Amino acid sequence: MRALAIAATGMNAQQTNVEVIANNIANVNTTGFKRSRAEFTDLLYQVERLQGVPARGGEALIPEGAQIGLGVRTAAIRSVNIQGTFAHTGNQLDLAVAGKGWFQITGPGGDILYTRDGALNTNDQGQLVTVDGYAVEPAITVPQDQTKITVNATGEVYATVNGEEQLLGQLTLVNFANEAGLAAQGGNLFKETAASGNPVAGIAGDPGFGEIHQGYLEDSNVDPVQEITELISAQRAYEMNSKVIQAADDMSSVISKGIR
Repeated sequence: MRALAIAATGMNAQQTNVEVIANNIANVNTTGFKRSRAEFTDLLYQVERLQGVPARGGEALIPEGAQIGLGVRTAAIRSVNIQGTFAHTGNQLDLAVAGKGWFQITGPGGDILYTRDGALNTNDQGQLVTVDGYAVEPAITVPQDQTKITVNATGEVYATVNGEEQLLGQLTLVNFANEAGLAAQGGNLFKETAASGNPVAGIAGDPGFGEIHQGYLEDSNVDPVQEITELISAQRAYEMNSKVIQAADDMSSVISKGIR
């Protein structure tokens, strides 16, 4: 029976939906994390009777046909790039972008990756790096004898040395035509793809770019209440599809018993 296969596609789709929701909830406290949403489309339709063709005898046209859908499939898992709330940390190397923009990171193998996680630190050479030790691009080195680091809204990095401020460098941000097309690499890092478009670099505060706030981190944009609500909805949809399978099995057993 087609109902068995159709309901099976529904159960697979809702299983994927639950997995996406589970990942969102697991990252509710991940800095700069953007929640994902599973999106679905219907499958092909089997035509039992065409609409718009002449009725028997070539008279009036058939106004409505008969098409039976064959189920559902996962079309995309979309990243929802909505601004998260800011958490004040007071750490002079914690940075948050208010608005659009991604920090550039030199990842493994020298590849340029992108992140919204501004929890930075310095390595043994004084270079600004992420919590995993990847260097910020463009490279900025902090002198060891500094007493204070200041990052202004446009991304200029200053260090106070012997009572005087020295400009260490300029942090730049990048934007993409399609942020949802970025490929997640793990570790709060993303990589450009053909779908995302090429990165467009700029200075924080310029048109189209957000400002940088020192001493803050951007929290995950996951709303636990919304995720739990969607989890309940996905669970109910999964149960309904399983009921369809059970009903189709009961109908099939009636036929087999009647034959015997």
